[in-house]
Amino acid sequence: MIGTVESQASASAPVLAAYSYCETVTGQQARNFAYGIRLLPTPKRRAMSALYAFSRRVDDIGDGPLPDDVKVTRLEDTRALLTRIREGEVEDDDTDPVAVALSHAATHFPIPLGGLDELIDGVQMDLRGETYETWDDLKVYCRCVAGAIGRLSLGVFGTEPGARGVERAPEYADTLGLALQLTNILRDVREDAENGRTYLPADDLAKFGCSDGFAGPTPPQGSDFAGLVHFEVRRARALFAEGYRLLPLLDRRSGACVAAMAGIYRRLLDRIERDPEAVLRGRVSLPGREKAYVAVRGLSGLDTRHVARRTVGRRA
Repeated sequence: MIGTVESQASASAPVLAAYSYCETVTGQQARNFAYGIRLLPTPKRRAMSALYAFSRRVDDIGDGPLPDDVKVTRLEDTRALLTRIREGEVEDDDTDPVAVALSHAATHFPIPLGGLDELIDGVQMDLRGETYETWDDLKVYCRCVAGAIGRLSLGVFGTEPGARGVERAPEYADTLGLALQLTNILRDVREDAENGRTYLPADDLAKFGCSDGFAGPTPPQGSDFAGLVHFEVRRARALFAEGYRLLPLLDRRSGACVAAMAGIYRRLLDRIERDPEAVLRGRVSLPGREKAYVAVRGLSGLDTRHVARRTVGRRA
């Protein structure tokens, strides 16, 4: 069973500074994520910020302007740093604040750091230009870059003692990560195309006449782009429905955090469903007031209670 940790031993000044750096990175570069982790108690919020900052570093290497051979070297250097963190070789006065914060977090929470190796594997898949024939193929990638983040986060959240079905918590966290990643793929379909990347399964693209890709603000001529989007939206909704079964297994504030982050992406999915071609015209996003509403809803426990009632109903 995954444990919970509500308090950390007194952290040194360098560690606190490292956490502060990670929280700044998170607040500036991951606003959707930041809305959710605000709901966590301080130790968990700090640990989640450290996880995000390390993950962001990996993503930035993959998405940056460096030549691919340099990116490969940087990723291997980052993997070596992760090994140092895992082996407890990073001291509080290390010059890398992300390494200091993540190392401290990993000594106070049962974070499965191997998930960050999976993230690096996923970014290396991007560098190789891999494409995906089927949804089963794409799931492998999504599990690396998003499902692993769900499982890492669960190490920070912990689970409620005695919660029924707690052994499936990592599975639900992984599935929720897939739901978020598929939403991201739909939202960023044109941006990814402009960067030479195609994530949606080739089988699905062919089925809806979209194999020519998405290089412009309008769908490929003769395609059923709306049909493609609605098909992928249904797939994402099914993933959300399964992944949301994680909520009753978490304590109130961790559940609120997950509900807030997932809720923002579910609302993005609603917007994409209403106007599929919007993703070809620009990035679909939510206004701040709507994100705030989702956060309040998460803190109220409405989503958790709804999932708990539905789960009980299925068992009855």
